[in-house]
Amino acid sequence: MLLKDFYTINKLESDNGKAFAQITINKNHDVFKGHFPGNPVTPGVCMMQIIKELTEEILSKKLFMEAASNVKFMAIINPEKTPDLELTLDIDETETGFRVKNTTKFNDTVALKLTTAYKVI
Repeated sequence: MLLKDFYTINKLESDNGKAFAQITINKNHDVFKGHFPGNPVTPGVCMMQIIKELTEEILSKKLFMEAASNVKFMAIINPEKTPDLELTLDIDETETGFRVKNTTKFNDTVALKLTTAYKVI
């Protein structure tokens, strides 16, 4: 985990390239002291890192993000109000690594959609 204690994995299931995760963001993490005091917002780059780490856990491989496309931040993830997130990952093997399509939600709200390409390192 790149950011120690930033999130907890509550559930992680995968089958045939489809994965589902439930995580909880740590609202007391130091990241939120600067992003932003009094109105914490989970940084998008942290969400992208979480997706990479979950994919690495599922595949049991170290990955490097080569590209990201269709990145859509659709709702603010405030760890004080909505710390519990559900992530779906569609993982497809490619000639050079893996492509992952992700949707991240809290409650019934879609917060993030993106597609990433990873190579194995």
